[in-house]
Amino acid sequence: MIVAVASGKGGTGKTTVCASLASVWERPAVAVDLDVEEPNLHLFLRPVVRWREAATLETPVADPARCTLCRKCTDLCQFKAVAVLGKRLAVFPEMCHGCGGCLAVCPEGALGVGSRELGSVEGGETRNGHYLAGRLRVGEAMSPPLQRAVKARLASILSRTGGDALLDCPPGVSCPAVNAVRDAHVILLVAEPTPFGIHDFTLALEAFAPLGKPMGVVINRAGHADSTLTRLCAEKGVPVLLEIPYDREIAREYASGGVLAAMNPRMAARFADLRDALPRLIKEAAHA
Repeated sequence: MIVAVASGKGGTGKTTVCASLASVWERPAVAVDLDVEEPNLHLFLRPVVRWREAATLETPVADPARCTLCRKCTDLCQFKAVAVLGKRLAVFPEMCHGCGGCLAVCPEGALGVGSRELGSVEGGETRNGHYLAGRLRVGEAMSPPLQRAVKARLASILSRTGGDALLDCPPGVSCPAVNAVRDAHVILLVAEPTPFGIHDFTLALEAFAPLGKPMGVVINRAGHADSTLTRLCAEKGVPVLLEIPYDREIAREYASGGVLAAMNPRMAARFADLRDALPRLIKEAAHA
């Protein structure tokens, strides 16, 4: 089972939830930080990192001597990574998404294979299982290819060891967020009952619903008199699986890098209930 912990808004507590789930997970599991622009799952799980390797993206390299300026590559590329400037073929590697289409359509072999570094992938162990994370290079804008490199490592680990995966996804509803959740069996949306939180939660529901995956909700900083978020979940048919109270002790635990599920037995039981609810959610969706 692959669980994607996502949120429409940054700062709602998805890393907090993912770290707590990892701490109470009973089966072998891989905790994965797919928020490659700002990874912070390691701050809570404190993994022992065993390896780290560079992740690269294949990009085209122009050979002007062979180019006949037919423009088949420029007509294909939707991201303007290749262009004809005057009478010369130019390549802009930083705009390339690495699809390889330009190399495939070039009839003259005027484009070769180069690469640029996206960042790094690192792995190791936590107290409860494996750990994986991607770290995007400063200045690099293309996070989905690095996320795919992390997922390729994840697939290798899962094929070798079995078990589950808990994905700490990037916030928002743009390409990196959708790319992060698309392979999950269930999406756990973390939301907060504030106007901004409700707005971005609505966007996340609209963005992820077309994927057709079962979704559940964790309300963080719950306890406000405004029940708009709870009513919205009921209207959309998305169950609220856990409410984390708006509590000073919880904020203090988070600020010190603690895992909420390890705070006390009551909090551990809440996250254990959340863990047990996820397979049921998948099963119910399969029979709906």
